Amino acid sequence: MRGLPVERGVLFDLGGGSMQVSHFRQRRLTRSASLPLGSLRLSDTFLKSDPPSPREVRRLREHARDSLETAGVGRLEKGEQLVGTGGTLRNLAKIDRRAREGYPITRLHGYALGRRRVKDITGLLAERKQKKREQVPGLNDDRGDSIVGGSLAIQTLMEVLDAPAVVVSGQGVREGLAVSLATEVLPDPAEVRQSSIAALVSRFDGWVQEQAERRRALVASLHQALEPTADPEVGEALVQAATVLDIGRSIDFFDRHQHVADIVLATDLNGFSHRGIALVSAILRNAGDEDTRARSYAPLLVSEDGPKVQRAGVVLALADDIEERCPRGAAITLECRVKKDEAVVTVPQLGGWRERKIGPRFERAFDRKLVVITGR
Repeated sequence: MRGLPVERGVLFDLGGGSMQVSHFRQRRLTRSASLPLGSLRLSDTFLKSDPPSPREVRRLREHARDSLETAGVGRLEKGEQLVGTGGTLRNLAKIDRRAREGYPITRLHGYALGRRRVKDITGLLAERKQKKREQVPGLNDDRGDSIVGGSLAIQTLMEVLDAPAVVVSGQGVREGLAVSLATEVLPDPAEVRQSSIAALVSRFDGWVQEQAERRRALVASLHQALEPTADPEVGEALVQAATVLDIGRSIDFFDRHQHVADIVLATDLNGFSHRGIALVSAILRNAGDEDTRARSYAPLLVSEDGPKVQRAGVVLALADDIEERCPRGAAITLECRVKKDEAVVTVPQLGGWRERKIGPRFERAFDRKLVVITGR
């Protein structure tokens, strides 16, 4: 839970013998129940045939539903999410991810598995004999005998909760115990994201805090002036992209945008959704290459995200250019006035300015001419 951007909802942990179902609010436990709905227990008790018969499947699902409803498990409230952990769920997520060619993030932690896909995968597994079941891409060799029982339990839980998806946690009891020894209160997801970004940049000698802080302040000012009603998710991703940009210098200055975009995708960043990671990466890549398209991050980003990524990429490129051209060791003062046909950016510390490629890019993205006023 600590590493997921979830505030309230239901968390389940499915093991071999039982399923723990916990309700939480503001990331604090409110109530929990342990139910005899483990993967091995259900498979051994109800699924005698290979493959299981429709009657066996129906009896298992009826038992699971009765157990959940008796324990007081009901529909999720507005704003609540379902989070799950355990080997069965991770195997379902791996099977699903294998089927989604080009999915941009390799880690399972934070993966969103839809209810329809759980139903489809469960049906696929249930109709196969165990030997053929074990050949399904993504399924661990040791899960063939218990995966159907566990999958049916998860499917039934999602139906009882009316949960459209389950967010997969790659962390379990051991990680939870380690966190509980340090604190009983989970930090806010935004705080976790900030700590993750700080941990990432600390690994690279090419990252300079002063430059990152100046660039971050510039993008925040520009974004607020140019898009005051923009999606907060994009605004946060833009600031995060401005913070980590310099780590790409450790590999190659000229291709730093591409390198840091790849690093962000490959790093275990706690507190982020997979979509949030994709947004940061896409903005970084677009800042260095205007031709970067949001659809290259499908299904996490969709076509409607394209213009948002384009505008954020231009803002990051502009802020980076201004930061590099201002004297070191001092804060940068920036004023951005948006008019009907132009955006006037005044930077007293800026000694000189040539629009080069940024000017035309800005006009294409914002449908306004960019005017930069320097201190000279």
